[in-house]
Amino acid sequence: MDVTLHLAQDPEADALLGRSPLAALVGMLLDQQVPMGWAFKGPATIARRLGTDDLDAQEIAAHEPEAFAALLAQKPAVHRYPGSMAQRIQQLCQYLVEHYDGDAEAVWKDTGTGKELLKRLSELPGFGKQKAQIFLALLGKQLGVQPEGWREAAGSYGEPESFRSVADITGPESLAKVRAHKQETKAAAKAAKASGR
Repeated sequence: MDVTLHLAQDPEADALLGRSPLAALVGMLLDQQVPMGWAFKGPATIARRLGTDDLDAQEIAAHEPEAFAALLAQKPAVHRYPGSMAQRIQQLCQYLVEHYDGDAEAVWKDTGTGKELLKRLSELPGFGKQKAQIFLALLGKQLGVQPEGWREAAGSYGEPESFRSVADITGPESLAKVRAHKQETKAAAKAAKASGR
C-alpha cells in the first residue's frame, strides 16, 4: 500500500495514511466527534510520540493502557476523548494481533467479495456498519481494493463521486464538497426533528 491520501490535509500525516494500513484504520476509528482532519492526523501524532515512523499493532496492543492513554492526552490531544479512544485503538490492535497476526492489510488482502470485506470490517472493534462501509468505499475508490461487489457492499458511499465521506476526498475541492454534504445532512436531520415535534 503506497498511495497519496489527502484526509488529514497535512503532508506528513497523509503520507503515513497512504503507506500504512494500520494508520488508515486508526484514522478511520478516530473519525468521530472531532473534525476529520484532526482525526486523520492522529496516527502520525501517535507514531511520533511512540518514537517511530509507523504504527505497529503488536506494540500498541502490548502497551501499558494508562501510559498509552496519557500519550494520546498530551497536548495537543489526539482526540477530544483521548482516554476512551486510546482504549478503542488498543482493542482494535489486540483484535488484529489475535485474528490477523497484527497485519492490518490482511483484513482486506484476500477477500473474494465486497460482502465478505464488509463483514470483516464490521467485526473490527469500533467499526459499526456505517464506518465499515465508509472504509470499504475508501479502499475501493482510493486504495485499489475492489473485490467483486464492493460498491454495492459500501452502499451509498460506494457510488462514484458521491462526496458523502472521506472515501471521496482527494484534495481541497473534494474536501469542500464532502463538508457541504455533511452540513446539508445535518441541516435536514435538524429540520426533520423540529417538524416532528
